[in-house]
Amino acid sequence: MSAPGVAFVSLGCRVNRVETDVIVSELRRAGFELVRERDAAVIVINTCAVTGEAEAKTRKAIRHAAGLPQHPLVIATGCVATLFAGELESLAPNVLVEVAKGAVTRRGRGELQVDGQIPEGSLGFGTVTATGRTRPGIKVQDGCDLRCTYCIVWKARGASRSVAVSEVIRQVREACDQGAREVVLTGINLGRYRCDVDGHRLRLPELLDSILDQTDVGRVRLGSIEPQDVDEHLADVMAASQGRVAPFLHMCLQSGCDETLKRMGRVYDTKLFAHRMELVRERVEHASFGTDLIVGFPGETELEFAQSLAFCERARFSHMHVFRYSKRPGTPAATMENQVDAVVSARRSAAAQDLSQRMRHAEAQALVGSDDLVVVQASGTGITGGLFDAKVDEDIPIDALVPVRIVGIEGSSVLRCEAVRSRAHD
Repeated sequence: MSAPGVAFVSLGCRVNRVETDVIVSELRRAGFELVRERDAAVIVINTCAVTGEAEAKTRKAIRHAAGLPQHPLVIATGCVATLFAGELESLAPNVLVEVAKGAVTRRGRGELQVDGQIPEGSLGFGTVTATGRTRPGIKVQDGCDLRCTYCIVWKARGASRSVAVSEVIRQVREACDQGAREVVLTGINLGRYRCDVDGHRLRLPELLDSILDQTDVGRVRLGSIEPQDVDEHLADVMAASQGRVAPFLHMCLQSGCDETLKRMGRVYDTKLFAHRMELVRERVEHASFGTDLIVGFPGETELEFAQSLAFCERARFSHMHVFRYSKRPGTPAATMENQVDAVVSARRSAAAQDLSQRMRHAEAQALVGSDDLVVVQASGTGITGGLFDAKVDEDIPIDALVPVRIVGIEGSSVLRCEAVRSRAHD
């Protein structure tokens, strides 16, 4: 009997993608074969509820999967599944909701009567993760204690909680044993990492120190982090790591206007944000910053938008993910007055996207002549410490972590690199 096929759909944030990696790895080791959706007996959909648009994409994905000719079992998990389990199961008779992500493999195996052992412990990433990434993510934190007015994720994910340091170390070591040279630490609110070890409260900087001291990982990259959690200790750990902690932070801005930030329920202002960026830039050579920007938030005037864009330009982000505000039913922002017209939001989004591209090009140009470390992800291409795409010698093997000199730019922001072979980390 051939192995039953499993396919996956992962919507939303990096944490969802990491969770999907783990689920698919477990399913494969439990006797399933990774296939295309149209050939799958089981389709796992990791759902996202961050915006109304994201929830609509979730429902569309479930309907599409459930309606495929082979009538697969569709297992929905993730935030929408947690919040609206009954509604999702009512979409089609072959839709099953499993809120506990760790139980997806057991449910799939039970429904299809697949023989074999349910995997425990090992994540089994391999050189490339089950979902096709060469830089495996490791979830070290989940949940959120903030109450931003546009967000419902805190309801779906619950209160902030952290993975034990020993378990994080185990996962990093395993990823390294499987060939990974870079790992990405992820969390819903990564900067809220807290773990008690021998009577001491460890935070994110101490976790990084433990990883650097107790593993051979070539580079650790941080996922999204809130500006209030970026402090001198974190910057000092990054600086002292000599490139083993990527010189890149994705600091969530959402708006560069203080009045808009207040309506969003954010717990910082632009002055604090700018100070934390400068703190890192003073300590970490060639530090690079990404961010998220919401345009068209309820009440955002033309003046507020202009202030937001001007702040972003002063901040010199190398990556900026621009989102048009989308109503998320069940949040305070959804019922706020002065909702912004969709046409206006689209115009503002285009202007922000244009600024994002110009800033990225300028930051790439500023790196020419500097040294960096590149993780090779495919033949001739990789990722720098500052999260720029890089072109390298095609002879360098995939997963190598190689020191390079940045010698030029191709296109708007692809860095052309030459390996410094005497210092290669592969």
